[in-house]
Amino acid sequence: MNKRTAVIAAMLALAATPGAAQESAKIGFVGTFSGPAAVIGNDMRDGFELALDHLGRKVGGLPAQVIYEDDQQKPEVGKQKTDKLISSDRVNFLTGYIWSNVLLASLKPAVDAQTFLISANAGPSQIAGELCSPWFFSVSWQGDQVPQAIGEYLNQKGVKSAFLIAPNYAAGKDVIAGLKQNFKGTVAGEEYTKWPDQLDFSVELAKARAAKPDAVFAFYPGAAGIQFLTQYTQAGLKYTAFVIDALSLPRLGELALGIPGAQHWVSDLPNEANKKFVADFRAKYGRYPSFYAAQAYDSAKLIDSAVAGVKGDLGNKDAIRDEMRKANYASVRGPYRYGNNHFPIQNFYLQETVKDADGAYTLKTVATALKDHQDRYHAQCVMK
Repeated sequence: MNKRTAVIAAMLALAATPGAAQESAKIGFVGTFSGPAAVIGNDMRDGFELALDHLGRKVGGLPAQVIYEDDQQKPEVGKQKTDKLISSDRVNFLTGYIWSNVLLASLKPAVDAQTFLISANAGPSQIAGELCSPWFFSVSWQGDQVPQAIGEYLNQKGVKSAFLIAPNYAAGKDVIAGLKQNFKGTVAGEEYTKWPDQLDFSVELAKARAAKPDAVFAFYPGAAGIQFLTQYTQAGLKYTAFVIDALSLPRLGELALGIPGAQHWVSDLPNEANKKFVADFRAKYGRYPSFYAAQAYDSAKLIDSAVAGVKGDLGNKDAIRDEMRKANYASVRGPYRYGNNHFPIQNFYLQETVKDADGAYTLKTVATALKDHQDRYHAQCVMK
């Protein structure tokens, strides 16, 4: 064997060694970066980028290469982008995924390719239950859990009847199911609207007014939430929930005051990781982060913890999974743990809109609504 042949053989042997570390970690981020919902995707991207800044643009010591793809809020496009990230870009991790219908369309390609998918928002009941997978993790919540917290709040307030309105897609149905799970009062009516095109809710609001409920519960993220709450206020109704976040607050202003909500994360949570995240986000971007940004931030930190735990050996996927199951990082929500279906077991907090010292609208933690709460679908999950 000559010298050149020996060098080539040594290089091939190194490449074949199971513990050999890659030069970089490739992450595919699928979100909505065009149209009205781009405000959510951009906020998530900003949160993810801030996490990379805090990590020195590395995950687990490896340089991070991130490829952002626009799903255009369409399931078929999201699946195409997921396929492309897996087959062409050969990413090690997938994350992002705002919408439940996009995530459901994209899950099978990721599972078939044995590529880890970390949802930074969507949490459909199917994936928490029968479609659970060892290749899937959530850093947010299962879609029923936040409205379950709202249901508890309505009970505490003595609300006897509620009218329910949500968009007609997977997340909307999960949210309504979650509210019903905990709310002990009467459902005075239930309406599902066209998604994502419908922005006129006058018919549904007229039905709600005619039903004369004690409360109206609504789920509308992004621009739809702003439009709904504006029309809702004009209709003279007196109560809603689940449409307020840091993205809508600057446009809603006074309309948001007094309207309760719930989340697993609020910007004023007192842990050190969250204080740094909120302060640095505001310094870099000039606004408060939303829970979308907080979840995207945590998805980067989860990936970092897993890659660090395996010392950069991205080929050791079983060990990476074991590391992610530990949730061994400083989450901005505070410590949490994973259930058997890879969804967080965590607290949920009641929140309300207030003005800060500078006159800006923000959300304030009011109380803990659910403590160490696990989603109600985990018993249907059998990992394969």
